[in-house]
Amino acid sequence: MAQIPPPDPATALIFDIRSCALRDGPGLRTTVFFKGCPLHCLWCGNPESQARRPDLVWLKERCLGCDLCLPACPRGALGAEAGGARRLDPARCDYCGACAEQCPGEAMNLMGRWMTVTEVLAEVMKDALASEASGGGLTLSGGEPLAQADFAAELLRCYRHGEEGRHTTVETCGDTPWHHFQKLAGEVDLFLYDLKHMDPDEHRRLTGRSNEQILENAQRLAREGRRMVIRMPLIPGVNDGTDNLAATADFVRSLPGVERIELLPYHRPGEPGHQRLGRTSAMPASPAFGPDRMAWARRFLEGRGFQVQVGGQAAVKE
Repeated sequence: MAQIPPPDPATALIFDIRSCALRDGPGLRTTVFFKGCPLHCLWCGNPESQARRPDLVWLKERCLGCDLCLPACPRGALGAEAGGARRLDPARCDYCGACAEQCPGEAMNLMGRWMTVTEVLAEVMKDALASEASGGGLTLSGGEPLAQADFAAELLRCYRHGEEGRHTTVETCGDTPWHHFQKLAGEVDLFLYDLKHMDPDEHRRLTGRSNEQILENAQRLAREGRRMVIRMPLIPGVNDGTDNLAATADFVRSLPGVERIELLPYHRPGEPGHQRLGRTSAMPASPAFGPDRMAWARRFLEGRGFQVQVGGQAAVKE
């Protein structure tokens, strides 16, 4: 792979910015998705957000066949195959985005761009009035926002500085050194904290990493009195068994800052993303949960004394 120039330290790699989000915290949210994640979950819904570098993807259904992207590449990293498909030489590509800029049909896409706090904040503030009127605000998600903790902390500070009472949420997998949490915890009203699996060996098999640091950070946040919602993607045949749900319940019971558990249904949303990146999903072709199975999991956790919500719907800001 060609050497990617180091970014300005005052920038972060941003995957997407979405307004009027309803499932990323209370009220209407503007959600900033950071690119790069320490986990590589087999079921990831946004596999394009995993790598800590831009990704170049080609969307066949948008291609006009004009071939303007081919000569636009200054390193000759892009070629055409039979049938019009695009072939990328990763040894030459430096992800400059020149091919995407020349594509009239937006078939070539550079996933991830380096942005300053000022640039991100300008996008966020476009919908600030609507978000705040609904009890919403700003959510940092990913990828993993704490993998770029200095930038995330500065963005949160600047957002809250503009007007007292602006609500901030951070969605995190928790797999980051504790000092990253310390940089921004004081600027966060609510943590959406993901738990994938309680068994450390199984967690490593499913995500590529142990859950030891994740569980320890959750306990530290709880001891500091931080508000948390635990989010659990429920994957058929993976983490939906009685043993794992019971272990999850036992652990969450030890966290006094947890307001509720959110169960996120699995819909195999990451399949197209894997295909665009030229990968094959490692998840078996299991069906998504039906309402009966999800209702059973909800009753199981409610029976252990938890408030449980399905789907990550918006909650009312207190």
